Amino acid sequence: MSEALSDLRTAEPPSPEAVEAAWKRVQLARHPQRPRTLDLVPRIFDDFLEMHGDRSFRDDPAIVGGPAMLEGRPVMIIGHQKGNDTGSNIFRNFGSPHPEGYRKAQRLMRLADKLGMPLVTFLDTAGAFPGPDAEERGQAEAIASSIKLMTSLQIPIVVVIIGEGGSGGALAIGVGDEVLALENATYSVISPEGCAAILWRSPEAAPQAAAAMRMTAADQLELGVIDHVIDEPGEGAHADHAGTAKAVKSALLASLGRVSRLDTETLLTTRYARLRGIGLVRETEPGAQTGPEQPSLTRRIGRLLGLPGVPRRPRWSEIWPSGDDTNSHEGDA
Repeated sequence: MSEALSDLRTAEPPSPEAVEAAWKRVQLARHPQRPRTLDLVPRIFDDFLEMHGDRSFRDDPAIVGGPAMLEGRPVMIIGHQKGNDTGSNIFRNFGSPHPEGYRKAQRLMRLADKLGMPLVTFLDTAGAFPGPDAEERGQAEAIASSIKLMTSLQIPIVVVIIGEGGSGGALAIGVGDEVLALENATYSVISPEGCAAILWRSPEAAPQAAAAMRMTAADQLELGVIDHVIDEPGEGAHADHAGTAKAVKSALLASLGRVSRLDTETLLTTRYARLRGIGLVRETEPGAQTGPEQPSLTRRIGRLLGLPGVPRRPRWSEIWPSGDDTNSHEGDA
């Protein structure tokens, strides 16, 4: 992440128009009346049954999920859940999950995999909760385990970014065969405010950071991070929940129809290739200077253990003997 942010510092600054447009998208993604997961689910699915708890610590209301029916087909739903007012936001921790939220999600993923149910996830979080209690209970491990599990699920996975897709908190349930995003949704490794604080030491630079990070749905589609942008009705999703749900449902049915035709081996291979294909590759000019080749992990371990066939790294005293070493060698001679 630090390398990516450093590139933003040296890149050509975005135009004022691009800054204004990107910041407007960020504000719409954070709109307090934007439809949340539990606003969309009843309008898209039938017979949704919410399941609670991670069977280890507690239930995390920032993550919701359970089985439902989509046009007569069973699916498993998992999504971030923000509140719509102060009280519900406090209860939902503003959509920022604790480790038990991700462990609840993993429980539902394994159940879906066991029953052969396609998985649909909804992303809408500024990021995983960064508090001490979350770290003490293994926040990083929970996120990493969730990502690892999703890469190996033998069921179709469709991800829909409906609001903010913030950092590892979103990515933990964001590994999919196809990733869709609402028109005014955002997806980024860090918030614009966090990026501005790191690079420009000023929160006022957040709009510039939003444009430089290319975090809007249109930018993410161009970069190949997402696969499809879902148009929002009217002024935006916040103004028409029913119209937004209808658009999301249509996109979901089309996406599930595509990935469900793939056999398991092709599904997993394509998912892996999709993930590996994200990101830009830098190519140096022919003859450009490169740093010394780093030894492989096997060679480094072999050196430490003194395994046969692995050349030993010369000691410093062998390269540049001290005065005492020189005298002793001369005496031996």
